[in-house]
Amino acid sequence: MNKNEMLHNPKGHDLSGDSPPVGGNWFTGWLGRTLLQITGWKIKGELPQHPKMVIAVAPHTSNWDFFLGVAVLFAMRIKIRFLGKHTIFVPVAKQLLEMIGGMPVDRHSAHGIVGEVVEQFAVNDKMILAVAPEGTRSPKYPWKTGFLAIAHQAQVPVVLIGFDFARKRVVLGPVFKSNGDFEIDMQHVYNFYASISAKYPDKVRFPPTSSSQTDTNY
Repeated sequence: MNKNEMLHNPKGHDLSGDSPPVGGNWFTGWLGRTLLQITGWKIKGELPQHPKMVIAVAPHTSNWDFFLGVAVLFAMRIKIRFLGKHTIFVPVAKQLLEMIGGMPVDRHSAHGIVGEVVEQFAVNDKMILAVAPEGTRSPKYPWKTGFLAIAHQAQVPVVLIGFDFARKRVVLGPVFKSNGDFEIDMQHVYNFYASISAKYPDKVRFPPTSSSQTDTNY
């Protein structure tokens, strides 16, 4: 799609079918950019223009990752979804969680979490799912591959995003489509994040050079 074919709203956001879902407003956009500027963080790269995608965000070693992620979302004016246990979606909390992108999932569902999320991709024209592949702030290896299973079954691209605390850069990295070989996919994932400095590097675990494992559980 060239520049002349793109449809824009008054704020300059692409509203065509090929663009990511837009979130927030002018104030949240300004707030996000201001927070990043004050703290010295910069966004490196561009988000691909896809209406549906799975975003993997790592390394996840600190609660600061959440606040940084919110600032980035505000600044980029995109709308994301994230997974949460269905039991926490109770009255009042449910409205708040859904407002910020929470998606309730039942680990005991007949379709499983992967199946539930794939169905959501199917019924939504636009959707971005954000996932922390490590699944925890504690040292963890192998990382979980549920995000790859979701992307593969939903036939949507995976985007790797790294929070580099040493350089204060949010790195919008490689984009790829999984062919179902998660072991090979995870090699690319590990290779990218090995170049990203976490807030607490000692909490990040990568595969030993002699072997490769993956955790297919979510």
